[in-house]
Amino acid sequence: MKVREDKTLLRDGSEGLYGFVDKPDFVIIAPIDGDRVHLVQQFRYPIHSRQWEFPQGSVEGGATADPADVARTELEEETGLTAGTVVEVGRLFPLYGTINQCYRIFLATGLSAGTAHREITEQDLVSRWFALSEFEEMIKDGTICDAGTVATFGMLKIKGLV
Repeated sequence: MKVREDKTLLRDGSEGLYGFVDKPDFVIIAPIDGDRVHLVQQFRYPIHSRQWEFPQGSVEGGATADPADVARTELEEETGLTAGTVVEVGRLFPLYGTINQCYRIFLATGLSAGTAHREITEQDLVSRWFALSEFEEMIKDGTICDAGTVATFGMLKIKGLV
């Protein structure tokens, strides 16, 4: 991650300065099995709070990394689940006025349970299934406030995938 300040040329011909965060892209994986959804809960330092969210992970390696492979790996690392099918559903930018990062949304189905292989920073991560109706209620009541998770669910909903 880098914080950048670029000199820019404005429409009127004057020079300006634009600051933003340069950070690698990431994936969000929605593991869905019928009327159940699998979430992870972890401590998010910037807001000093534990949060429920879809599994997520950075796409390391830039243009050479395959986001679908990253999605499969992150899903297994964080939850122990392996997916028979991983389909890219869309791509969004979380805050393109201040960060150039984008995330790709994947739907994971045909899920099989296994053993999680968490990174050292994920050792306190909790992973579990929720009924889809409970998940929706958690979004409505503010229990789930991760924008990526909410946007991912919205994308799945409007595309008729849940």
